[in-house]
Amino acid sequence: MHAPLEGLLAALDLTDTGARTSEDIFTGPSQWMPQGRVFGGQVLAQSLVAAMRTVSDERHVHSMHGYFLRPGDVNHPITFSVDRIHDGRSFSTRRTQAYQNGVPILSMIASFQDDDEGLEHHLDMPADLPDPESLPTTADTLGHIDHDFARHWANERPFDMRHVPSSIYLTVDGEHTSKQMIWMKTFEPIPDDPDLHRAALAYVSDYSIMEPVMRRHGLAWATPGLKVASLDHAMWWHRFGRVDEWMLYVQDSPSAQGGRGLSTGSIYSREGLLLATVAQEGMVRVPKPRD
Repeated sequence: MHAPLEGLLAALDLTDTGARTSEDIFTGPSQWMPQGRVFGGQVLAQSLVAAMRTVSDERHVHSMHGYFLRPGDVNHPITFSVDRIHDGRSFSTRRTQAYQNGVPILSMIASFQDDDEGLEHHLDMPADLPDPESLPTTADTLGHIDHDFARHWANERPFDMRHVPSSIYLTVDGEHTSKQMIWMKTFEPIPDDPDLHRAALAYVSDYSIMEPVMRRHGLAWATPGLKVASLDHAMWWHRFGRVDEWMLYVQDSPSAQGGRGLSTGSIYSREGLLLATVAQEGMVRVPKPRD
């Protein structure tokens, strides 16, 4: 199996420690990252998996709201405590706290629901887009660069991500707009477990969600001194979709102010079904020009 994808599956395979207080306790590994800080999408997905382990198989996550409290250290595992807040007739609510060195690095509340019938509608997916196979890969863009981040993004992530119209890794080409789209999927198939696909979707939703803020202001990831960090993350699952098939991530940023930027995203299947909606606010700090 593709090594980064194998690493993702290992990270999401949490260990039940058997310890019980008033909460359920799990542990999970940290994936290596160039800057030594745990990737936010990893701890989000792991926190979600921990909550899933305490909910009946008939109920599936439909929403999640999380706050990033401290940066995580890739050199240490993470402990997850799950509070079974409520189990109702149709819904279950769980709170997961992720800990390193005895302090929380993320706090998340997730809600689960039985499958139910109801009203149906969704916004249409944008039309007349290039096929993902026709677009350059991240490796095409960054594979020739001898830098830790470039090597990681080009070859060490479990997801194939292809920007429409172009990436902002090195430069921001074209109009400085708050809108962008990304085709994405895992490099290889993953097991059929629907909850694994839902958790992996949470994982990948954090990769690029702040890019619309940056694109709007002409900021590439390579901008010297740029600092970007996730503050909170919300996600709503509408319909099931496989993350090992092409999905379109349609993103926009409605506002940036006070050193923070807000981005929203809609994730569609290739066939045009709206699978999920995402919102995130992040810190975006740009070095001031010297006099």
